[in-house]
Amino acid sequence: MEEKDIKKEEQEVNTDDMAVETPTDEVTEEQTDAKVEEAEEETDPLKAAEAQIADLKDKLLRQMAEFDNYRKRTLKERSELILNGGEKTITALLPVIDDMERAIANGEKTDDPQVLREGMQLIYQKLMKALEAQGVSKIETEDADFDTSLHEAVALVPGMGDDKKGKVIDCMAPGYKLNDKVIRYAKVAVGQ
Repeated sequence: MEEKDIKKEEQEVNTDDMAVETPTDEVTEEQTDAKVEEAEEETDPLKAAEAQIADLKDKLLRQMAEFDNYRKRTLKERSELILNGGEKTITALLPVIDDMERAIANGEKTDDPQVLREGMQLIYQKLMKALEAQGVSKIETEDADFDTSLHEAVALVPGMGDDKKGKVIDCMAPGYKLNDKVIRYAKVAVGQ
């Protein structure tokens, strides 16, 4: 009988402990609502997937709009560059045109051919300096070896001897490079 009494007392103590624990475990309504929502979200993957899809759609639309703006901006810059690309070169050549106009006006006043020749040489030098400032350079052909990347052979000259074989003999039209790119090949006669 004593064992039964001890067991009853233990059960009573255990129930008393439970009663003590219950007041500290009280849960507010907000906490239960949040737990219910979390449980619903965890149990409803469709809503989570829809939210993720909506987020990805928004990001995609923003990226597409940003790329479209970039494309339009680069097209506009490219068209402006094409339209106004030669502005720098033309601006550099305007002083040469002014000198030519003055030479023409002074040529009517004087009959001295030496003065006209000197004026033309000065204008030519100024033009070449303006072109060099823009990156244009003349291809040297005097005593040069024939090079197909720089020269265009318009004539072959036979009987020039072994020392002139494969060399540029005469230049019919000078060639020019723009920043190391050939824009006109030099037309030359080559020894054979």
